Amino acid sequence: MTPARRLKNIIGGSAGNFVEWFDWFAYASFALYFSRAFFPDGDQTSQLLSAAIVFGGGFVARPIGALLLGIYADKAGRRAALTLSVAMMCVGSLLIAVTPTGFGFLSPALLVAARLLQGLSVGGEYGASATYVSEMAGETRRGFWSGFLYVTLIGGQLAAMLLQVLLQNVLSEAQLYDWGWRIPFVVGAALAVVVFWIRRGIHETRSFTEAPEPPHERGKAMLLFLKYPKETAIVVALTAGGGLGFYTYTTYMQKLLVNTAGFDKPVAAQVMTAVLATFMVFPPLVGWISDHVGRKATLVVAFGMSALLAVPVLSAIARATDPVTVYLLCLLPLFFLSGYSALSAIVKAELYPAHVRALGVAVPYAIAMAIFGGNAETAALYFKQIGHESGYFWLVAAIMSVSFVVASLMRDTRRHSLIREH
Repeated sequence: MTPARRLKNIIGGSAGNFVEWFDWFAYASFALYFSRAFFPDGDQTSQLLSAAIVFGGGFVARPIGALLLGIYADKAGRRAALTLSVAMMCVGSLLIAVTPTGFGFLSPALLVAARLLQGLSVGGEYGASATYVSEMAGETRRGFWSGFLYVTLIGGQLAAMLLQVLLQNVLSEAQLYDWGWRIPFVVGAALAVVVFWIRRGIHETRSFTEAPEPPHERGKAMLLFLKYPKETAIVVALTAGGGLGFYTYTTYMQKLLVNTAGFDKPVAAQVMTAVLATFMVFPPLVGWISDHVGRKATLVVAFGMSALLAVPVLSAIARATDPVTVYLLCLLPLFFLSGYSALSAIVKAELYPAHVRALGVAVPYAIAMAIFGGNAETAALYFKQIGHESGYFWLVAAIMSVSFVVASLMRDTRRHSLIREH
């Protein structure tokens, strides 16, 4: 495959990741505004907690989406699964955009339905796109392109934040509370249509088309637990720390700044926009380093430092008063966490053979994300509500420590990869 063709396919496989995560994080970013419309009872913390519970509900659907689309990707192909996942996200975003408020139980019920559909989509998208990019990247640059995949994920979140900053400057706060929060979901649905068209033109990977296993052996989910239980446990453990850390330092951080540190909403949004814009640079760089020093060493440093920094950094952010200080404090743990972010796709893909790779990448990842990433905001707000917010900081440190131990004991997948070059 020529470098130009390989690059075109990688960009096509990653483009949907950008849209998927734009739509996914638009919910988290604009929850500060629509939580009052869907959950009018109680104070701001109670409203945000209700919105966070629905956000977590989307994570419950992610393992189901990972299973269904993982099977589809291992049987019908990576490209087919990628096209289907972005179509599902389009429908979910459009449903949020048009859902009426003020209709009692019906309005939150429609919001939950839309989030469940988005959860199915994202659950399938990650496994399909991570597998596609890993198989398409080539042996010598897999770490770098794995990091680039996370750039599209962060880019989607950054785009949602930038849109929030833009709308905060052109609309009044009353307009944002009333109808302005619907705009990002309309934008997300429109972008999904574009990516659907792009993905229809990408090529299937040779790792899938030339896999030695016959078609009837592909996509059997039980193999993950019967034949590859160790690999599946490793993916769960690494994702637990990486997912919890990512959602703590990005998604929940805006709530921490507004609800605890006392920052105004626009200031908090601007700070986190700057943080995400800087964070985007880290994963490709760290992924490139892992192509030379190995995956294991990169992960050990990432989780070890993340465990040590969790309590002091989060405690300092909760007391911070200066936006520049918050910016620097957020970047410190995110720099080390990028060791996981850069390798999130490739380490999982290198653990499994082609006939169950999409399932292996997607299902244990989605299960861990549903438990740890999806409940990060809910757990943090619960600790805040009962008056023991620092307890959540220690929880983050503990989960990071578990991931550190697993990373220390695993083999280096760069030297023992099951991705076969054809």
